[in-house]
Amino acid sequence: MSDSRQSRRDFIKTTTAATAGLSLAMGSAASYARILGANDRINIACAGVRSRGMALMESAYKSAGKQVHFDSICDVDSRELADKSAAIESMTGHAPHTEKDYRKILADRDIDAVVIATPDHLHAAFAIWAMQAGKHVYVEKPCTHNPREGELLAAGMKRYGTVVQMGNQQRSAPTSIQAIEDIRSGVIGTPYMGKAWYSNDRGSIGFGQQAPVPDWLDWDLWQGPAPRRPYKDNYVHYNWHWFWHWGTGEINNNALHELDICRWALGVDWPSRVKSSGGRFHFDDDWEFYDTQVASYEYADDKMITWEGRSCNKFQFFDRGRGATIHGTEGTVMLDRNGYFLYDLEGKLVREMAEAAPSATTDIRGAGALVEYHLDNFFAAIREGAGLHSPIDEGALSTSMCHLGNISQKLDRTLDIDTATGHIVDDEEAMAMWGREYEQGWSPEF
Repeated sequence: MSDSRQSRRDFIKTTTAATAGLSLAMGSAASYARILGANDRINIACAGVRSRGMALMESAYKSAGKQVHFDSICDVDSRELADKSAAIESMTGHAPHTEKDYRKILADRDIDAVVIATPDHLHAAFAIWAMQAGKHVYVEKPCTHNPREGELLAAGMKRYGTVVQMGNQQRSAPTSIQAIEDIRSGVIGTPYMGKAWYSNDRGSIGFGQQAPVPDWLDWDLWQGPAPRRPYKDNYVHYNWHWFWHWGTGEINNNALHELDICRWALGVDWPSRVKSSGGRFHFDDDWEFYDTQVASYEYADDKMITWEGRSCNKFQFFDRGRGATIHGTEGTVMLDRNGYFLYDLEGKLVREMAEAAPSATTDIRGAGALVEYHLDNFFAAIREGAGLHSPIDEGALSTSMCHLGNISQKLDRTLDIDTATGHIVDDEEAMAMWGREYEQGWSPEF
């Protein structure tokens, strides 16, 4: 190890000790963000590297190659750190620094950007702390665990001035961009309805038992901002998605992608009314969210969006496990990650565009060309000031749209929404779900 690298790591350790409890008083973003020239490499740290995080690192290397440098990786699973460090070294010729505590990464002034692919309950806090430390941020969807965090992320982007993009990669699909342009130009007349769907064949998660924390897992760091709970053997690594305490359900795990496309296509922001119905119908187990859900969103200008999700029944529409249709007065557009299809009012296919390279649709890594395009856009925004395809305020709005669906379902009633703020109107019980309680010392507030 070089003396300079050792000195930098000593600095990180010293700084972290001085900032215990996440009081990251590290100055303004402007004082920490390096100014990058056209030939400078972007130094990246990745938080959460088990599956999606590694897919992002692979995609970043495919898209940018030597223009990015994988400085550090962070994970609370010691097995993943060893495995992914070796994989990155094999891919790039360089072994990244490994760290289980995200706070130590933020203290490293040489890191330009942070990629966040952790569980949902960590996304907003990690993104906000990164902004405060002057880092650019690529945060996976959903960018928040609750709507209040979306407000914080949007405010943080304005306050700290760093580049912050959410990982809803279809916003960077050339065929989707073309479809939206065509819809704007009137190819289907006046668009008024978006229909999104998702289907999969997930199995039961069973009934978890309280158990000793595995020696490879730092359970306290894994829980992060969430109030502490005992470890159970069916939480980690994936099933946390289905528990309210950490996850956000299938609607934010997957519907977010297509609901975001529908919102983009219709040119709408906050809905005026939200209604969701369904339940955990397929299995009897610990899953707290819904394996079957139909969420409906009404807009003030005579537009609507619906999502039908079936987590445990893989019957498909248009022979696709996921996608979206946009219906208008003169036709319909169907969109998925791999193409764009235009139909007339009689249902006849009149135009078809395929992506140049395929992307995964229903696996848990989600790799493919669209991820590379989306990261390219993120890097271009850092280097050149290019416009982001999914700036965090846009991403947070689509994420909160999904949270509203879950709140409606949880309370079994229609929600009336303030279209200026997204807040739920005249319903204190529903608005109590707008935010959450945080573990002491871990709140993302600023």
